[in-house]
Amino acid sequence: MKASAIEFRLRMLIQIVIVFIAIWAPWVRPWNMEKRLSTLEGLALEINRSGLASFTVSTHIVIIFGTILAAIGMVLRVWGAAYLGYDVVHHENMQAGAVMAAGPYRRMRNPLYLGGWFMMAAISLLLTPSGALLMVVLIGIFYLRLILGEEAFLTEKLGEPYREYLGAVPRIVPRLGAGLPSAAAEPRWLTAVLTEIVPIGAFLTFAVVSWTYDNPTMLLAIFISFVASMVVRGLMKKTIPALVFLVVSPAAWGLFHVSIVRAGLIGFGASVVVYALMPGVRKKTSAQE
Repeated sequence: MKASAIEFRLRMLIQIVIVFIAIWAPWVRPWNMEKRLSTLEGLALEINRSGLASFTVSTHIVIIFGTILAAIGMVLRVWGAAYLGYDVVHHENMQAGAVMAAGPYRRMRNPLYLGGWFMMAAISLLLTPSGALLMVVLIGIFYLRLILGEEAFLTEKLGEPYREYLGAVPRIVPRLGAGLPSAAAEPRWLTAVLTEIVPIGAFLTFAVVSWTYDNPTMLLAIFISFVASMVVRGLMKKTIPALVFLVVSPAAWGLFHVSIVRAGLIGFGASVVVYALMPGVRKKTSAQE
């Protein structure tokens, strides 16, 4: 059941595909997004029908619930990324350094995946009920496959120290007390915040934008946070393609008056083309062939 090396390398793309299908939900009015009932509205209606609260109060309850989910996801993602480091969190291949037993990794082995799932659970409230169920289930299964793949890889590479870590620290459900003495590690909070813009954006969307009761705007805010995250990561690792995106997207939006989403897609396509044409990338591709 563990994920393969290819799945790990393509983990972001696989998550994007899952989220796209869940948002699109072609089995539910695929071309009329505005007339769909979101899970947030559906839960509020169910609470109201049960007689527990008015629809307005029920909506507030669901929004606060989503904000709590997003807050948990944000804290776990930023906390975990601060200790593990950008190069490990977002590397295309599995990495095997020393056993990490600092920060959240003293209490659970996979704070990043757990935080990612909570973030997705919050975002799913903006989708149709069937789309939300699809997303949280498929993302949960995929994360579990990634966890099992990483554990097998790290056990092989690190040996007995990692086996002791497996026995002392739970996989997902955090223990209240630390399972191991704290290892020496310096958290990089600024880098973690800059590279975890999506969970931060999801939290801000629920904490601020959700009170407008405008579901499309909330989804747009999530999309903008995702684009901002990709741009920041690009500037950190692939500066030229990221700069191309920053130039082409506003130009497409301002000069040709296309929507923000289409302008972003045009800019993304241009950055991918530029990246593929860069000498270092072509040399690397030729060497692999």
